[in-house]
Amino acid sequence: MARRAKPPADPELQRRIEELIAHKGGGHNADLVAELIENALKLLHDVEHRGDARVIQTAVRELRYASKLFAPYASTPKVTIFGSARTQSSQPEYRQAVAFGRRMAEAGWMVITGAGPGIMQAGHEGAGPEKSFGANIRLPWEQAANPVILRDKKLIHFKYFFTRKFTLLRHSAALALFPGGFGTLDEGYEALTLMQTGKAQLVPLVFVDRPRGNFWKTWDRSVREHLLRKKLISPEDLGFYQLTDDVEQAAEWITRFYRNYHSSRFVKELLVLRLQRVPSAVALAKLNRDFADIIEGDPLRVIAPTAEEREDDECLELPRVAFGFNRKNYGRLRQIIDALNEF
Repeated sequence: MARRAKPPADPELQRRIEELIAHKGGGHNADLVAELIENALKLLHDVEHRGDARVIQTAVRELRYASKLFAPYASTPKVTIFGSARTQSSQPEYRQAVAFGRRMAEAGWMVITGAGPGIMQAGHEGAGPEKSFGANIRLPWEQAANPVILRDKKLIHFKYFFTRKFTLLRHSAALALFPGGFGTLDEGYEALTLMQTGKAQLVPLVFVDRPRGNFWKTWDRSVREHLLRKKLISPEDLGFYQLTDDVEQAAEWITRFYRNYHSSRFVKELLVLRLQRVPSAVALAKLNRDFADIIEGDPLRVIAPTAEEREDDECLELPRVAFGFNRKNYGRLRQIIDALNEF
């Protein structure tokens, strides 16, 4: 078998799990699958309530299927569009979402939405079914997916909001929020929280208002007046998102985020940033001075792919820089990415 995440507590159980995996023909990540099987068996004694066990079982099934569905399209960037299911096709927000979906598809992106009506359907209309994914949630009053994605193989049905939201964020390289209700605000706040705490990759997050609208401007004013002024967030946290009423500008902001920056990962104490082009020695020196407040240990410098990246075959063709990040000031980290995109 492949590497194992930790030594087995029960060698006999390990042997039987290895036999079971071999019986299924082996496959990817056998060490992690073995640990997953071992943890599933612990449910026999650790979880008595059937409803709790059912939640765990359903969550694993939904996440497994979603990963399988997205895997063939892993190399294509995707933007998730959030917004109200109640938006009518006659409203300007709907037409904007159509135009935005079309613009992103033309730029080589795919579009993910919650698969319902309103803004979600508009995003699919713009991108077209071949460039769309749908993540439908089963609700008593909104069970059917919109007609654009209804019969497409890239439609997933979720029982739980948490597995659906995880999937929408996990497989996205950008987020666009159009005006919406509690669900849209929840999704926006969760994305901001995950990026602020380092629990999700930093991605462009754009709030799109109707032309000359003030939905997100009012929200932004509330954030500044109540959260920022009372020091409940930091000034640099405002850099996690951008506001516009122009879908062309929204698309430009999203694609520009990847002008040089590609992706990142932690390798032990280092944060590795993969790029299209590395900055000069002079530029690196300036970055080290400008961002000294968040550098702990090794300064920002050019490195070769790490052993861990080579083992996982991650972006080995790309140049990269790395530094000791304090793992605290992710708003400042976003500013480093913005600076690197200027090179």
